[in-house]
Amino acid sequence: MKVLIGGFSTESNAYIAVKNNITDYNISFGEDFLHHFAPADIFEDEGIELIPAIEAKSGPSGVIEKDAFDYIEGQMLKAVKNHLHEIDGIYLMFHGASQVEEIGSGDHHLAREIRRIVGPYLPIAITCDPHGNLSREYVEDCATIIRTCRHSPHTDQEQSSRYVARMLCDLVKNRRNIHSVYRKLPMMFEGEMSVSADEPVKSINLYLDNLEKDPRIMSCSWHVGYTRHDTPVAGCGIVVVPRTEADQEYAGEQADRLADFIWERRRQFHFTGLAKEPEEALSMTLGQTRGPCVITDSGDNVTSGTCGWNTYILRQVMALPELNKSILFASICDPQALRKLDALEIGDSTSLSLGVGWDEMSKPVNLDVTVKKKGDVINPMGSRDKVIGRCVTVSVKDRPVDIIVSNHRSGYYGEKQFELAGIDWTTYDITVVKLGYIWPELQEKAAFYIMSLTGGATWQKIWEIPYKRILRPMFPIDDI
Repeated sequence: MKVLIGGFSTESNAYIAVKNNITDYNISFGEDFLHHFAPADIFEDEGIELIPAIEAKSGPSGVIEKDAFDYIEGQMLKAVKNHLHEIDGIYLMFHGASQVEEIGSGDHHLAREIRRIVGPYLPIAITCDPHGNLSREYVEDCATIIRTCRHSPHTDQEQSSRYVARMLCDLVKNRRNIHSVYRKLPMMFEGEMSVSADEPVKSINLYLDNLEKDPRIMSCSWHVGYTRHDTPVAGCGIVVVPRTEADQEYAGEQADRLADFIWERRRQFHFTGLAKEPEEALSMTLGQTRGPCVITDSGDNVTSGTCGWNTYILRQVMALPELNKSILFASICDPQALRKLDALEIGDSTSLSLGVGWDEMSKPVNLDVTVKKKGDVINPMGSRDKVIGRCVTVSVKDRPVDIIVSNHRSGYYGEKQFELAGIDWTTYDITVVKLGYIWPELQEKAAFYIMSLTGGATWQKIWEIPYKRILRPMFPIDDI
């Protein structure tokens, strides 16, 4: 028996100035793809041969250029057509939040085209991110199985991919005519309001875990959805997969109960941890007696596709009449500034205009700085620890402020990122990072952390965004 595998992962933020092109993708084929395919051993143990198509994975970025998507989709569909005569199923690793020029959801388009080629009955399993959007056609017509990981941050991605692999192995060996059941919920939430360690997501995940113990249910998942482009498919959704064809109606009943359970808790969603307007967030952090402290610049959240170039909090700090706390900014992306700094030697001083000036949030700041460290930038989310840029850390004259200046956006949520920059963030009183909710590696060492509700491409107050194409009414944009 044989299963074709493919991957397409992009989180597309339509509110940034750049688009995702083919060079933003880490693309692999053949043995390279198989080498890092997490559930490969599960298929091997079941005696199922894997046929790799293409894996195209990028970090969060802008809308995808159509020619880039056309290439990725073309390679995927070519593999499906070439192996149609021999495959018993298809396993797809998607994100769920892509947006393509002239097309809309790339995930939905790709699934639709694959289903068109293979017909209505070949098993297709999709594993995806909870921050992705669904539609009835995508879930019930294009896929046999869809399951998302549970946790945010996504610490259970590999666990979820292996869970789906076992389901698909069972299905290709014991074929039955089932399909996923979909229910749309008229509610939209940011990831920062749906962290899995917090309520109500903690209770929702417990409900899902218990439902998956039901012998008539193969799997179930709750999809938070994605808010960073205006689309008719935006909003929360749930998926329930029946065990057998006889359980199809039962799965629908369970989907209704699950939908009610989540809907009844809609008013419990809230920002996890402290979240304050920028002035109060900075004031509270400066008032802490113990460190290290972390401020997340939520309006410039790189892990949700922003450019990482906003200077708003830096300007807040520089405007303070006095500063008795050491502060690290990790990082501010400005390729032009980085070129100037990288040409200098450690210990050299210079005047620097930092900020790309694309909008009010990225307004330049004039600084006198000294070069402190040089290093590399990685993006673990999209490039598997591949070096993708350069960074230089500078110290601001007459202020206890250091800034990691980079030529590539980076959220700085993991220890390796700081190590490659040559910086120990825990030695600073305050570190400002381009994130929304805080990530575990920072949280474990932070004595205090707070989310600053800054403006930008990942503005947290989505009820103030003028969406035009979404389903209405929609909670909390509408009070329903």
